[in-house]
Amino acid sequence: MKQTSAADGGKKAQFSVLFVCMGNICRSPLAEGIFRQGLMDAGLNEMVAVDSAGTGNWHAGDGPDPRSVETAAGYGIDISMQRARQVTSADYDRFDLILASARANEATLLARALAARHERIHLFLEYATASRADIPDPYYGGGNGFEAVYQLLREGCIQLVSRLGTELRQPSG
Repeated sequence: MKQTSAADGGKKAQFSVLFVCMGNICRSPLAEGIFRQGLMDAGLNEMVAVDSAGTGNWHAGDGPDPRSVETAAGYGIDISMQRARQVTSADYDRFDLILASARANEATLLARALAARHERIHLFLEYATASRADIPDPYYGGGNGFEAVYQLLREGCIQLVSRLGTELRQPSG
């Protein structure tokens, strides 16, 4: 694994992950928060840089949807300070792994990326849990949709942290 410039604070990390949804206010900031907590719990937070973004820019600068913030807070995770941003062309070079919440997001990312970067782009649940399922967009639903999304993201993040932990802790040589 290569050394990568971290998205968070300019520190060096061994690996970097970007979570992507449509507007970067519901699924991807929730995934980022859950994943960060998992990395901290596993002692990997210094080894993995993490960020989130959206394929669209209409929420750029906004905080996460209050229902995402509330759901995360219910599990002791604070995502309230995150700010939405759109995926940039630099992200395709900056991140080792780009995880799309849904197939539509994955298709958009693949269409915008150079072919040489396509191997970095994956559907989140497929990469983490071998399920080709989308994480449903809870934006137009009620609070229970956010809870269901949290549980899907949590399951995927647990498996992703475990996988990265195994890979990052292997002796290089």
